[in-house]
Amino acid sequence: MGGTAATPRMRPFLAATPAFAAGSDSPRAFLERCLSVIAEREAEVRAFVVLDIGKARIAADESTQRWRSGRQLSPIDGMPVGIKDIIETIDMPTGMGSPLFEGWRSGRDAASVKALREAGAIILGKTVTTEFAATHPNVTRNPWDLNRTPGGSSSGSAAAVGCGMVSAALGTQVIGSIIRPASFCGCVGFKPTVGAINRGGSHDYLSQSALGVLAADLADAWQVMKEMAKRCGGDPGTAGLDGPAVLPEASRPARLALIRTAGWETASDDARKAFDLACARLAEAGVEFADASDDEAISCVETAINDAQAVSRAINAWELRWPLNTYRDRDFSKLSRAMQERLAQAEAMSQEDYQAAIAKRDRARLLHAALSDRYEAAITLSAPGAAPPGLSSTGDPIFAVPASLLGVPAMSLPLLTVGGLPLGLQLIGFSGRDASLFGAAGWVSGQLS
Repeated sequence: MGGTAATPRMRPFLAATPAFAAGSDSPRAFLERCLSVIAEREAEVRAFVVLDIGKARIAADESTQRWRSGRQLSPIDGMPVGIKDIIETIDMPTGMGSPLFEGWRSGRDAASVKALREAGAIILGKTVTTEFAATHPNVTRNPWDLNRTPGGSSSGSAAAVGCGMVSAALGTQVIGSIIRPASFCGCVGFKPTVGAINRGGSHDYLSQSALGVLAADLADAWQVMKEMAKRCGGDPGTAGLDGPAVLPEASRPARLALIRTAGWETASDDARKAFDLACARLAEAGVEFADASDDEAISCVETAINDAQAVSRAINAWELRWPLNTYRDRDFSKLSRAMQERLAQAEAMSQEDYQAAIAKRDRARLLHAALSDRYEAAITLSAPGAAPPGLSSTGDPIFAVPASLLGVPAMSLPLLTVGGLPLGLQLIGFSGRDASLFGAAGWVSGQLS
């Protein structure tokens, strides 16, 4: 299999919709452009588990008629989307990246998928996930270089969006599963506040997990999230994603907290240089920066999240004890070694161990929330560098896991490059302030694009 491929091009959807209304373009023609990329690249990128092209074409024709008559269901009516194969679909299997569930069907749509259908989005197929949206890699290749990882666990979603097969795809994140693959594949990745989008029917259901999106641009990302929130809300007991009906207006953040995280020591020299240059440009445009040397509160947050990965993995292990312990009654050999070790970790833990990990997380969240009266967001890298060579690992999530531990919104913006490969710039917001993060991201993108 070859290595470096032609430079991928993403395919924003909302930018095309004025032509739909004018009759000079159509959702069906847009879908065909996506399908041409799939025909050209899917055999090597392997972003999808299953595609339903015939049904997608019928849906695109129906959407075309709605646009022509001015009866579109929403701004994303006709948008081709991919669904991470950890999320249930009534008309396609949900295999969860595991041989144990190959061909399994729930007979229903997840809340998020049903909401997308109601908004007129075209469910083109199921995208590849790692095993149970966790550690063990699957078959997807990075569209920028087929010999590099696309990241995980939303690997297929990121790869499909990154090379223009779809405009957006659903992802989930409990450690680094949206931010990291978005960084490696060069697309926008958005992980919302935990609970912002209803996770009913998603099997990545752990307490830190959030259902988000990988998208071609900020407008597509916001609109997909907003249309889901309008129709299925957030997790039970939460208010759900809040904000305007369309992309929040770009707004220059007055102050950003520079949080280097434990990943800073692992970052490549080129990644650090690219990040420092970006921050310098933002400072020239009027943004004030503060780091741990300027503000003791930032230092306290950095200390509290220094072991975010270990704390998160302990929490996740305990929460995965079920259903993993039930798989011994099936073919346990079909679980990867990593997943078997995860179960062993869970069974070696006590409830008191879990409670201690939750207490550490709660303290970190309080310390981070205390920054919200001084800073609009935090800024850091999305990953230590470009996607690493090899397919036996999904790469290091060390820069992505702090936002997961904190339960706050995070965004990876495709604004940096290292050696000709994409690297994400990450903005981390505050709980419930997802729309404000989009506003800051829009301004930052405008300055650095």
